[in-house]
Amino acid sequence: MTTFHNRLLLQVLRRRSGQSGFTLIELLVVIIIIGILAAIALPSFLNQANKARQSEAQTYIGAMNRAQQAFYLENREFADQAGFADLELGISNTENYTYTINGGGAGSVQATNEATPSGPDLKGYAGTIWLGTGGDGNATTLAKLCEGDPGAVPACDPD
Repeated sequence: MTTFHNRLLLQVLRRRSGQSGFTLIELLVVIIIIGILAAIALPSFLNQANKARQSEAQTYIGAMNRAQQAFYLENREFADQAGFADLELGISNTENYTYTINGGGAGSVQATNEATPSGPDLKGYAGTIWLGTGGDGNATTLAKLCEGDPGAVPACDPD
């Protein structure tokens, strides 16, 4: 019985000697491919995260523009920084942006809502609201949203 087991063991060892594993070169090629894919994917991922943060500012400035238009219809003036709460938006500063209003106040015909970025990698945004004339010659409120360079709030003048 021992001879039979020895023969089986020899047959198994002979079969194994024909098998081979991965070579060092094959492993290096796989590691290099994974490194290249990571180098391509990481900047793309970080860029998408910044776009998500910037969409916060775009949404808030758009909401502030619409609230300013409604405020003007009721009060015949645009809200200023002191009247920020009068817009009743519930918007406050976040870790990404600080929100302010330039202009506005008594007798105003223009105001600019600004989103100042907290870091140099985020774009700044501004929204200008002004009193203009529509296509039919009647007075109306007009709004414009402007995007700036990273780290800066753009000048956003009425057309």
